[in-house]
Amino acid sequence: MVELFLTAPSQHEYESALKDAINNRIASRIAAHDPTEWGPEAVSEASIRLSWTGLAESSRPLIAEILELREALAAKGLDHVVLCGMGGSSLAPEVICTTYGVPLTVLDSSQPDMVRAAIANDLERSIVVVSSKSGGTIETDSQRRAYEKAFTDAGLVPTDHIIVVTDPGSPLDREATQAGYRVFHADPHVGGRYSALTAFGLVPSGLAGADVGELLDQAASAQDDVAVDGADNPALRLGVLLGVAHRHQVDKLVMADQSRHGFGDWIEQLVAESTGKNGKGILPVVVPFENAVNFNPSTADSVLLSIDGDSAPEAQSGYGIAIRADLGAEMLIWETAVAVAGSVIGINPFDQPDVESAKQAARDLLGGGGEKPTPDVTVGAIDVYGHDGSSITETITWLLDQLDLDHGYVALQVYLDRFDHADFAGAREIVAQRTGRPTTFGWGPRFLHSTGQYHKGGPATGVYLQVTGDPIEDLSIPGREFTFGSFIESQAAGDAAVLRQRGRPVVRLHLKDVPAGLQLLRTALAGRSE
Repeated sequence: MVELFLTAPSQHEYESALKDAINNRIASRIAAHDPTEWGPEAVSEASIRLSWTGLAESSRPLIAEILELREALAAKGLDHVVLCGMGGSSLAPEVICTTYGVPLTVLDSSQPDMVRAAIANDLERSIVVVSSKSGGTIETDSQRRAYEKAFTDAGLVPTDHIIVVTDPGSPLDREATQAGYRVFHADPHVGGRYSALTAFGLVPSGLAGADVGELLDQAASAQDDVAVDGADNPALRLGVLLGVAHRHQVDKLVMADQSRHGFGDWIEQLVAESTGKNGKGILPVVVPFENAVNFNPSTADSVLLSIDGDSAPEAQSGYGIAIRADLGAEMLIWETAVAVAGSVIGINPFDQPDVESAKQAARDLLGGGGEKPTPDVTVGAIDVYGHDGSSITETITWLLDQLDLDHGYVALQVYLDRFDHADFAGAREIVAQRTGRPTTFGWGPRFLHSTGQYHKGGPATGVYLQVTGDPIEDLSIPGREFTFGSFIESQAAGDAAVLRQRGRPVVRLHLKDVPAGLQLLRTALAGRSE
């Protein structure tokens, strides 16, 4: 069952736009894999990115394979599932497993302490799922290399423990098959952020114990509804509402996940990476469950979304959304809605043209082809890049003073061990309260495969605070000339360089003593002298 509650300040304009979408048969054309809806420039990409509409059926044969493998692995005493993947390869399994209450360790970082902790946890019982469409994602490739070495050093056979999910015929497919790994093929005509119901979402989730057959049943229950060109189509209504709001510069989507399952993080990537380009886009802002009532900050340029709510929340902008649906159905609704919103906004929802720029900048720094940044000033045990203030409080105040108080947002980008420093995510609330503006929090490098596209390709209204830090101990990457520590620092520095090139205000604070630095940073973020 799907319940969708919407409010819009101009019901007439919304209904007119909905009528246009119905008359143009947007929903049925998406379901029929018509790539022409987003304009001639998008046809090439869209023509190979629309298979997600039928995954409720096409992914069904995977279920028996996953269950059979899970039983075989359990018989060998292997029951600790680790997922090495980035972006859509990790966010969907994370929310699926949380929803079903089954354990899954998600390693979506190049932070050396985080990698080392994951490897040290029940290695002999570990099933490591390596997920990458091509195998070219450096984070995932590095994690695979580290696990292979760890298994070998422990006297274990890597092919007994590592499962690979990739596109058929990819470099990773060829390499893994030759090496003797079990390989699952995903649908190559589905992009990463739409891949929740492909092998990328189902294999790690199913091996961890989630009922992925039920998940596909839920998606199937909504498949006909989202393909209908009618006013009752929940995905069409949702997508049109987001598009109409964007026309009025209501371009933030503030989300409170009342289910506590982390679904907002999955929506965040889908919406930000799909819409944030050509100077346009919708910025998703995930707020904690505790703020599900007041949605602080509820500004005039924000649509408010209650995930699993009972009614559309009251927003200053007049735009509110609440959805109640089973997970598989809601995933399909959001995928379709974002494709519809892309049409209304006038962008291609299937490409990510600005993601590669930060990757290339990081590669340049690692290869010696870029100039390694030097601190503008050192304040105590914190190196400051991007400002030369005499204190951290002064530097943060300077950065926040660049904020557009009508349409701006703050992005906190934290390249630290999220296993050990998860509580620092509360800094988002401190900044949101201080500025009264939408504030996002992203763990780096995870967010580079999510909101990173929006930061560089969307509206130039953000200010960016990066936090990096010295690891407890660095970790080498087998077969690479660089370490995990140098890699993650290059990722942060490379992304900052690209942001600056595009005129975005960005400051990086590098903590030489991470625990002490975070304590000081909380004080400075609140506007108090450290």
